[in-house]
Amino acid sequence: MKVLVVTASPNEDGLTAACGDAARQGVVDGHSRARVINLHSFHLDRCTVCGTGWGTCRTEHQCCLDDDFADLQGMFGEAEAYVLVTPVYFGEPSESFKALADRLRRCEATKPEDSPSVLSGKPTLAVAAAGGSGGGAVHCLGEMERLLRQLGAVPFDCIPVTQRSREYQLETIHDALVALCTQEPAPAREPAQEGRKKERAPRSGASGRRRGGRDRGGART
Repeated sequence: MKVLVVTASPNEDGLTAACGDAARQGVVDGHSRARVINLHSFHLDRCTVCGTGWGTCRTEHQCCLDDDFADLQGMFGEAEAYVLVTPVYFGEPSESFKALADRLRRCEATKPEDSPSVLSGKPTLAVAAAGGSGGGAVHCLGEMERLLRQLGAVPFDCIPVTQRSREYQLETIHDALVALCTQEPAPAREPAQEGRKKERAPRSGASGRRRGGRDRGGART
């Protein structure tokens, strides 16, 4: 399995980076390939809301801005699973994460059903690293999960991390990635047969008794 690990913090020695390292090691221990990127090493502009609200993102599902977004979109297309790690600012994902999310949503969530998003059906681990006060991680994860569902990805788990929970939550991230990379595909469900009625066991009339009542002679059953 090819797993894309995306971090979104300029601090290379902080909590977000540690979460990314734990994710990478979990992918490796799950016998899969990890590609780790930090959004701060890319030139990524904010969406300019072209025209009257939409541009080529809606018609061609590509962004017209000239930066590194197309390369990032291609990385998401090549991967088979994702890990998204962001620091928490004011209870929300980082500005660089939101810059990617806004443009990825406009290009991918607008695709027709016969040509789904490149993230469609792919398992994703969301991590919110609240390195300061430790607050806002749960609210941040709520926004991340909503984004993933809009893009058609499958939330595998959502993990909040603070400085107080750092030691054991890094292990949780590692173990979650091992589980994600080694899980067996869910068995396909058999299509329901229309008009088929559930068979019931025939009632026994030999004793003349009714369930939970009395027989004809008055004895309690």
